[in-house]
Amino acid sequence: METIRGRTSLDLTWTDFYARLANYNRIFLDLGTGDGKFAFCHAQSFPSHFVIGADSCRENLRDLSRASLPNLLYIVASAQALPHELSGLVSHATINFPWGSLLESLLTGDPLLMRGLENVVQSPASLGIRLNGGALSEAGWSLEDGAEQICINLVGAGWQVGRLISMDSRALRNFPSTWAKRLAFGRDPRAVQFSARI
Repeated sequence: METIRGRTSLDLTWTDFYARLANYNRIFLDLGTGDGKFAFCHAQSFPSHFVIGADSCRENLRDLSRASLPNLLYIVASAQALPHELSGLVSHATINFPWGSLLESLLTGDPLLMRGLENVVQSPASLGIRLNGGALSEAGWSLEDGAEQICINLVGAGWQVGRLISMDSRALRNFPSTWAKRLAFGRDPRAVQFSARI
């Protein structure tokens, strides 16, 4: 499993990875973590959780991956090809304001993403998703229709989906991610969030 710290990446062995998890009973995975701020803030706020931020773009992860929090790890991986070392470990996953291939996979119900999520979580597990109107518009969907389609795909993959909750610009400003702040002050600050369980 490829991990990153600053500009240095290294393959973490199974032994070393599981040794890092030894004192934690909740494993938290932030998919498409971007610059990793949300994962970093969660690890700071919940020292009893082990937090993994996953993104396919190394450059995004360089700054915050230098953090020396014992319960935080950044890995280089796409949401559609999650490392097998995570199998059955994750108790909570998040996908915050996806765009590009991750958003497309949610909208199409990509089996690689859906099976990958099912594979890494331990039952029972929860999933939190936040979607923004601008990214869905670029993908050809309205915020409402795109969110509904993603919910349908998750239900089809075995998740129980909760109700959609609107996020206004204030909620976005208060959300601990770099992208949420940009959205809050951008042209289209509309967003929704919902949770799912399996």
